[in-house]
Amino acid sequence: MKTKLFSILAASALAFTACSDENTPGPIEKGEKDLIGNIEANTTLDANIEYTMTGTVLVKSGATLTIPAGTTIKATAGGTNVYLLVEKGGKLIADGTADKPVIFTSAASAPKAGDWGGILLNGNAPLSRAEGAKSDAATEISTNIRFGGDDVADNSGKLNFVRIEYTGARINNDAEHNGLTLNGVGNGTVLSNIVLTHGDDDAIEFFGGTVNASNILVINCTDDMFDFSQGYRGTVKNVYGIREAGYTAVTADPRGIEADGNLDGKTPTDINQSDFTVDGITIVNNAPGKDANLTMHDVFKIRRGAKATIKNAFAKFGAGTTAVDLIDFTDDRGAGDAASTIEYTIDPANGLGDAKIKNPGNAKIEKKDGLKGADVSAFSWTGYKF
Repeated sequence: MKTKLFSILAASALAFTACSDENTPGPIEKGEKDLIGNIEANTTLDANIEYTMTGTVLVKSGATLTIPAGTTIKATAGGTNVYLLVEKGGKLIADGTADKPVIFTSAASAPKAGDWGGILLNGNAPLSRAEGAKSDAATEISTNIRFGGDDVADNSGKLNFVRIEYTGARINNDAEHNGLTLNGVGNGTVLSNIVLTHGDDDAIEFFGGTVNASNILVINCTDDMFDFSQGYRGTVKNVYGIREAGYTAVTADPRGIEADGNLDGKTPTDINQSDFTVDGITIVNNAPGKDANLTMHDVFKIRRGAKATIKNAFAKFGAGTTAVDLIDFTDDRGAGDAASTIEYTIDPANGLGDAKIKNPGNAKIEKKDGLKGADVSAFSWTGYKF
């Protein structure tokens, strides 16, 4: 018999055996439980219970949701209505191990990209903004949920050895859920050993903030693999993105990296625009198609005031695949920062062909032999066959 873990009521959004003031979890019976509603007190799940996320779960400010190693949470295929969001001041601790990762997946019998809305963390770290303005913005999913601030070291929790699958529901043409959305997240947050697979938009997107991330594997997202925007200033290490044969994009311009200095190029005079580092990245496209836009538009798109330092980059394109551009700094809302640097190599056996480099500001772009990109041994725990 399945019992309710959380339920949203008119007067109270929390119905759960919460942790005590000493963070000691209350008793949880064995079996199955639904996960829905607001979490307003420190709460620890039980790895022996199969949870089903049946609607929106909000971790409120001051509360911590702890998900132990080996826990599986299956989300009902509810599109934009089913997601896990941590508000500013809240925390998510999903601390798995290589042998017992924390798994977020679809509950559908035939799961597919876009079944549910993914995970969103909101923090108090800085964003790009007008001179003298407050570092504050609304999430794409609700103008009532805010993020951003002035705490570079803000802590929104920890995600380690976590698998996130079948996410990315679309809200409208301008807003969508990603696999993992990081809104103003500070560098006190730990993001490591994460695999994002079969997402119906961007796999991981950084909206401002200063959080660092390492060992991120992206498999078959329908839009951008790694997206940076709104003043992101952090370092991402050892990341690998792949589109497999037969997998097509949902947008006209899917990319390996898409980077904006400010939000969508709408505020080009902002201060604190994106200035980030990617150290060790591999982008692979094995999805042939008549139109390059359906498989990979750009490998690296740096635009709208963004400054990127990309080191040890490796691109590999399978037979019959291509890209419109290998590296593109151009955009009708502003070029990428000319102080950017990119060092890369291309697999000599790949099908990139005449993919172009567009660099009107003469950013430092250097092709180097012998670069290996991401170290795939870091992803052995996922079981993925490279």
